[in-house]
Amino acid sequence: MRIPRIYHPEPIQTNTTISLGDDAANHVGRVLRMAPGQKLELFDGSNQTFSAEITEASKKHVLVYIESGNLDDRESPLDLHLGQVMSRGEKMEFTIQKSVELGVNTITPLISERCGVRLDPERLEKKLQQWQKIAIAACEQCGRNRIPEIRPVQSLETWCSEDDGAFKVNLHPRATESINTLPTQLKKVRLLIGPEGGLSADEIAMTANYQFTDILLGPRVLRTETTALTAITALQVRLGDLG
Repeated sequence: MRIPRIYHPEPIQTNTTISLGDDAANHVGRVLRMAPGQKLELFDGSNQTFSAEITEASKKHVLVYIESGNLDDRESPLDLHLGQVMSRGEKMEFTIQKSVELGVNTITPLISERCGVRLDPERLEKKLQQWQKIAIAACEQCGRNRIPEIRPVQSLETWCSEDDGAFKVNLHPRATESINTLPTQLKKVRLLIGPEGGLSADEIAMTANYQFTDILLGPRVLRTETTALTAITALQVRLGDLG
């Protein structure tokens, strides 16, 4: 049986007993129905993993003893920041989940002219919390030991105007360059993915003003969620750790 991996949001120390958070305790005690004496693997976002044994378990409360810890670096050498214009329904959740599995470090949900998602502040805050939980669950599944950040929603131009030293990439069907032409020494990239209806002409012009490089992904028109994952994969093959 595979040992379950559980994220713990507070720093973990060996040779201590800790109480799992509510969500983790519910998963371990109620869903997995684990019992004292069984093993868990914990991680706290510090790029370490910790071997733990359950000492007490109920449906709402789980105590574990931390036996040992080890550095376990599975992060890509490519620092990849995804700016994704929000998509409808489960598409955004799918994009976040798979982007985390593919090694994205930061995700910023964006609002553009043709963004089809309109949420009031309260619903938007709940969405952000839900998206962060999806990112955590993706790390538990894929073996990553750092949790990518889901940033607050921004306008397209605000995000494009930020300058953190990253190489900025925008996908465009009439671009002349491709991901395979990018310099292999790049270590930090901002990837912009537009909405289902695409960016407007004014928005495309705006990205050029903020030094985005237009990239052609291929001859076919892809859905927004397919575009994001295809581009991330191609960037990780070219600049990261996918072979």
